[in-house]
Amino acid sequence: MRWSQLFIPTLRDAPADAEVVSHKLLLRAGYVRQLAAGFYCYLYLAKRSINKIEAIIREEMNAIGAQEIFLPEVHPAEIWQESGRWDAIGDDMFRFKDRFGRDLCLGMTEEEVVTWLARGEMRSYKQLPQIWYQIQAKFRDEPRPKSGLMRVRRFTMKDSYSFDIDAAGLDVSYNKHYDAYCRIFSRCGLEYLAIEAHSGAMGGSESHEFVVPSDAGEDRVVECAASGYAANLEKAVAQAPAPTEPDPEGDAAPAELATPNQKTIAEVAAFDGLPETHHIKTLVLVADGQPVMALLRGDRQLNETKLASLLGANEIRPAHPEELRQWLGADAGSLGPVGAPKSMRIVADTALEGRKNLVAGANKTGFHLRNVTPGRDFAAEFVDIREVEEGDLDIESGQPVRLRKCIEVGHIFKLGYKYSQSMDLRVSGDEGKEVTPIMGSYGIGVERILTAAIEQNHDEAGMAMPAAIAPFEVVVTPINWKTDEQREAAETLYASLLEAGVDALLDDRAERAGVKFNDADLAGIPFRVVVGKKVTEGLVELAVRSTRQSSDVKIEEVVGLLREKLAAAKA
Repeated sequence: MRWSQLFIPTLRDAPADAEVVSHKLLLRAGYVRQLAAGFYCYLYLAKRSINKIEAIIREEMNAIGAQEIFLPEVHPAEIWQESGRWDAIGDDMFRFKDRFGRDLCLGMTEEEVVTWLARGEMRSYKQLPQIWYQIQAKFRDEPRPKSGLMRVRRFTMKDSYSFDIDAAGLDVSYNKHYDAYCRIFSRCGLEYLAIEAHSGAMGGSESHEFVVPSDAGEDRVVECAASGYAANLEKAVAQAPAPTEPDPEGDAAPAELATPNQKTIAEVAAFDGLPETHHIKTLVLVADGQPVMALLRGDRQLNETKLASLLGANEIRPAHPEELRQWLGADAGSLGPVGAPKSMRIVADTALEGRKNLVAGANKTGFHLRNVTPGRDFAAEFVDIREVEEGDLDIESGQPVRLRKCIEVGHIFKLGYKYSQSMDLRVSGDEGKEVTPIMGSYGIGVERILTAAIEQNHDEAGMAMPAAIAPFEVVVTPINWKTDEQREAAETLYASLLEAGVDALLDDRAERAGVKFNDADLAGIPFRVVVGKKVTEGLVELAVRSTRQSSDVKIEEVVGLLREKLAAAKA
């Protein structure tokens, strides 16, 4: 292609509302334009990069025996009602009615549709295993779209689904996807981590996220280099360091302490002179309509996902003030487990196990209790429900863990029987009896790969795109297009590169050299061949975008050298 014929509307400065680097550069380089909050138009350069990402995904999915299909973006409500997710998902789903008043939605994911499809077509265990995939638009009514293509309302996903006769077969399908994902993200030039993850609304017994470390990320990952442990914050476990001060001695019974107007842990600790670690934080929540009390060490935070998983709850919310007074007789800030109703489930974090003589709310507004000892003064389930923090200790190595911001680019799930059972998918087994297939679900965010690549590969001049997914691999740039020698040499080089299979762009614009160089750097084209005055000596300049280094090369050696460098970059 010739630059003069392309629509690449570059900007000197990014719009003020562009926050993260990838958003700013995608706008400045003319890759995208925003139509509305969470909806973007992909211009020529973005579409070329996305096409290359999709091609890599297709190659690796086909290599594991997956079959590409294509499913409707619009789904009838009935199939989501069958699985139970029509009501469970809530406002994230785009819903509407057709002219006949029938409920429909825009697909967020396709578990229900593929299960419906399999239910209608599969009859025998001999048809298993199956892996089906598609690359298609997905929709989520994101309440706060931001960060460019990272949090949007319309996005492109590769989603695939496996059907197996038993758990051993699911393990094979899951591992095939795990390995394929590693190859996909490596080929796209990403530095990534594969981490243990929570399955969330998808359900299932096991899942892994593939994440790209980046300050622009909204996910936080807990990792420990000493053991190789890595998990997302919703799933992560680690040991809380012991309090720096020992618990008070003695076996005294709980004693009431007046704490007027002291509501937070910090306020009560300052008032009674004990560290926050010696206080019990009491949170009362409602899980699927049932009250539950969650107890934590005073300096720790609740991980609601862990609690929801423990309770098997779809929805958790804080109890309302009137509910607190009805159940416990006090306002928030004075609540505690001693004397709580026996009907209320009490879950205490493991960091409270074995402690003694702590301070907790007295269930009397403006009062707390001293000398509260878990297990003696109240009964509770001791389970890890706290959020891991920087400096907690890795379970295996005992070394401190660290938290890193990451961008999620892929997620794989062992769904188990969640959808095949709820939607009555059956096949005949080898003994003639009906068997329920077991399922897996596997997703990749196509635009997430593009944005993550930019976040990891940029400098003050713009993007430095990985060669495998850059819109072009090389740009041939004559310094002065009007000079016959430069124009003719550039045309010849461009034609030779195309003939050799190199994805080349010819910058044939009658612009100053600085403008051309700046635009190529901004767009992230990996290599630039500069045709200047030395062309009369048989030399051109080869510049590498990622390193900003350049060298003179004989014209006849350019094609071979570029092919070598591209092969190395893609490897």
